[in-house]
Amino acid sequence: MPKIIDYLIDQNNSTSYTPAYMANTKSAIKRIRRISKQTLVNKARKSRYKAALKKMYSLIAEKKKSDALKFLPKLNSELMKITKTGIIKKQNASRNVSRITKKISSI
Repeated sequence: MPKIIDYLIDQNNSTSYTPAYMANTKSAIKRIRRISKQTLVNKARKSRYKAALKKMYSLIAEKKKSDALKFLPKLNSELMKITKTGIIKKQNASRNVSRITKKISSI
């Protein structure tokens, strides 16, 4: 089955989506529009989640235990927000928090 949406980058370096193949029905056209908007929102959420994880791992690598402990509730909150929207699964978030907590306690 061919892809419905092609990923394009325009001159302003922002992401936009255009249908690769013309939809047959009015509802399919609306659906393409909705999916493309939601994809942008999900990408923003996922990048925020990844940035939070990177920040935490850098704090752990620098052995800044007090800063890592202060950032842990914020990271947990971010992970739960992402979990609630369905971008990652609950078990994935729990596993990340568990591993990070273990690493912080070993510093």
